[in-house]
Amino acid sequence: MYAQLVTVCIFASDLHGRIDRYEKLLAAIEERQPTAVFLGGDLLPFPYTALDTHSNLPADFARDYLAVQFGRLLRKMGKRYPSLFIILGNDDPRADEPAMIEGDANGLWRYCHERVCTLGPYVVCGYACVPPTPFQLKDWERYDVSRYVPPGGVSPEEGRRSVDVEPHVVRYATIKDDLERLTKDVPMERAVFLFHTPPHETQLDRVATDGKVVDHVPLDLHVGSVAVRRFVETRQPVVTLHGHIHESARLTGSWRDRLGRTHAFSAAHDGPELALVSFDLTDLESATRELL
Repeated sequence: MYAQLVTVCIFASDLHGRIDRYEKLLAAIEERQPTAVFLGGDLLPFPYTALDTHSNLPADFARDYLAVQFGRLLRKMGKRYPSLFIILGNDDPRADEPAMIEGDANGLWRYCHERVCTLGPYVVCGYACVPPTPFQLKDWERYDVSRYVPPGGVSPEEGRRSVDVEPHVVRYATIKDDLERLTKDVPMERAVFLFHTPPHETQLDRVATDGKVVDHVPLDLHVGSVAVRRFVETRQPVVTLHGHIHESARLTGSWRDRLGRTHAFSAAHDGPELALVSFDLTDLESATRELL
């Protein structure tokens, strides 16, 4: 019964406003007609790209490109248009979140950050936040399980934000607490989680910091979320989808991992191609990843 309700799914992440990648994604959706599409954050151009007067990208990429292109695809595919689930990522300014919510209201996609959505017999939960990074944009950064900041990292209390946030949230909110609140009543035996951050110390969160130090302290080789790893190991959803760490698959040789019964897939990629993960929720072992 479930196989008839949910068949082919495709997952992409970290497109960073690259038109060539989006063209490949849109073509794959039209050709393969998946039941569901998941987009795992870092979808918009890097913030500094939007300020480049020589860039040909729309200034409002979410409205003037994403909404326009997926709107055209919706009209073209009609009833064959897939369920589309979207979150943003740490390189996406949160000031663009209203555009994502508008796209949800207009039926283009489900914006699922900190929301629980349905997909046939399954539920889809989204979460965009990542642990502290060395980067300055902090819209989607949270402390992980404590107020620890790794060597070379910049605290969420520093850097800059595109929207105002209450100081106590910046100082005390954690990924751990967010996940506990979001998932309290979620049935894990039918749960799909769309994360931007990968879980800590897996095949999906390895960075190229070998031999690098800050103030004589070696940089971490694994930068995923401890809270996400503990959540997955404890609660065991069906599958988790991740991005964020572009080079991990190249460094570890794997874009997938397994934590107990939970399959974890990454669509992050550090080459010019679009990395596209295809899977069936009834047969996750057969999932594939291709570079287009």
